[in-house]
Amino acid sequence: MTGGLLDALRRIVPGDRMIEIKSRGQLEAMRAAGLVVARTLALLTEHAKVGVSTAELDELAEQSIRDAGAIPSFKGYHGFPASICSSVNDQVVHGIPSKTQILAEGDLISIDCGAILDGWHGDSAVTLPVGTVTEAELKLSEATRASMVAGIEAAVPGGRLSDISFAIESATLLAGERDGIEYGIVEGYGGHGIGTKMHMDPFLPNYGKPGKGPRLKVGMAIAIEPMLTLGSERTVELDDGWTVVTTDGSRAAHWEHSVAITDDGPWVLTALDEG
Repeated sequence: MTGGLLDALRRIVPGDRMIEIKSRGQLEAMRAAGLVVARTLALLTEHAKVGVSTAELDELAEQSIRDAGAIPSFKGYHGFPASICSSVNDQVVHGIPSKTQILAEGDLISIDCGAILDGWHGDSAVTLPVGTVTEAELKLSEATRASMVAGIEAAVPGGRLSDISFAIESATLLAGERDGIEYGIVEGYGGHGIGTKMHMDPFLPNYGKPGKGPRLKVGMAIAIEPMLTLGSERTVELDDGWTVVTTDGSRAAHWEHSVAITDDGPWVLTALDEG
């Protein structure tokens, strides 16, 4: 689940600026939580088909998480009513699953999923085509995923937090030049620290100059999650108090991994592979 800029600013108060540092054992516990999320998203990827409701996907996710001995971290979070965020087409993030929202041919759905296992959080998101989507939409999703990967690669000890932001923005611009599409980088939303809570300091914008912000240290864990659109970077929150949509109706994509900073380089805690 993405962090919003206003939420991040509200969290930063005197005495609450410490970034949680984990031991290797604690990161391994986070990896276990991350695998629950990864396996759940793999299951939902198989079932996100034409004719399936987003509520059905939510039910599958909750069952998968609980069968693994974990707890859905989204459900009940500040009143959120579901175990996943299911954001379809112009919905960027925080879409609420519904029995009446039936996936149709050509939809683009972003699914964000979180789980708590033994007190540790995992958080990850994917964007999936439903049936056949346009070439531009496929490129949008790939550009978003590639920007996430660039951000992950910048999550190394000794760097600065904004090095990750800069890497995401640079990869987005590069993809746009290659694809001939001016991708919008969603304003006001970004990644976040993660560990004993889902949303922790630091807030991670998806754009910015390098060399700024906290020094990256071994034991930090950050959810890296670019959100791109085929149009405007501006969004509005719907009356449900959760669903964020593009102001111009353009389609959006969202990819996310929870990543640990280690001496051996970035460790993607929510990747499916067990290596």
